[in-house]
Amino acid sequence: MDTKIKQEQESVSDMKQSNIESLETLGPYIAEQDNSKNFVYVSNIPQLCKDEPCMLGVDEAGRGPVLGPMVYGIAFCPLSKKDILKTLGFADSKQLTEEKRDQIFDEMNRKDFAKEALGWAVEPISPNVISMSMLRRTKHSLNEVSMDSAIGLINAAIEAGVNIAEVYVDTVGPPEKYQAKLQAIFPKFKITVAKKADSTYPIVSAASIAAKVTRDHALKVWKFRERSNEQENSFGSGYPGDPTTKKFLGEIDLVFGFPRLVRFSWSTAGNALEKKAYDMEVEDEGDAKDAQKASYGSEKLSKYFAASKNENRKRHDYFRDRCLEHVTDI
Repeated sequence: MDTKIKQEQESVSDMKQSNIESLETLGPYIAEQDNSKNFVYVSNIPQLCKDEPCMLGVDEAGRGPVLGPMVYGIAFCPLSKKDILKTLGFADSKQLTEEKRDQIFDEMNRKDFAKEALGWAVEPISPNVISMSMLRRTKHSLNEVSMDSAIGLINAAIEAGVNIAEVYVDTVGPPEKYQAKLQAIFPKFKITVAKKADSTYPIVSAASIAAKVTRDHALKVWKFRERSNEQENSFGSGYPGDPTTKKFLGEIDLVFGFPRLVRFSWSTAGNALEKKAYDMEVEDEGDAKDAQKASYGSEKLSKYFAASKNENRKRHDYFRDRCLEHVTDI
């Protein structure tokens, strides 16, 4: 087992964490949450962010993997303090190594100059919630799940007292439509939605790092309800092309399928289930009630008044013997 992961898992059992104040406290906080549900964490709000107009960035991590949560993140700081974003070295989180992302995340929560002017929030969206949203009768697409999370985090910042003036968002779908939607919801803010915003706007990069580091550590401390003896990351990065992830997806329970870590709404997971797992038939509630009625020998009264479509019904002898016919006109 990786030493870093082992140390983090050991620290989870040694402490209860109510706030995230550094990289070291991130894993223990996540481990206390129910990983079958979403949760929102909002950092301490610097007084400057309440007193001065702020910029706020929005980005996500883990949209594509077949395993684990998708995490949405926001970051905010006063317009007058945007230089601290450069000082901390914010850049597109995908272009940074894991070690560098961890370092920046730790510094944004430890350094006094950062804590005095920079805040952030995240929402890990459970793979269980993603799957149920996409597969329910009234389908809720991944784009809709994403937009709901982004809007919810912006509202969380507003409720916490952040004085928002400008919002920058890495787009989901066509940026023009997304921007128009957000502008209608938040008419007082200057809103910019753009492709690759995390590499263009440092405040979006800050949100990206908060989201990416949170997802990385959520996977490191993931607790399997279905596999209590699972002691380490045996599932890889979660991307379908990862050999370790492919191996993990091949280990299917023939009846129950995958653990909740897996987004079973993904075609990769669905195809694997179709090839190996048993076919299951779930009896519809209506069918079950009809079967129960039949077992008691009861039938609908209307059956005795309804003729079959192919039935040629004969008139009663009383009418035929007296040559009585239907009269339509007199």
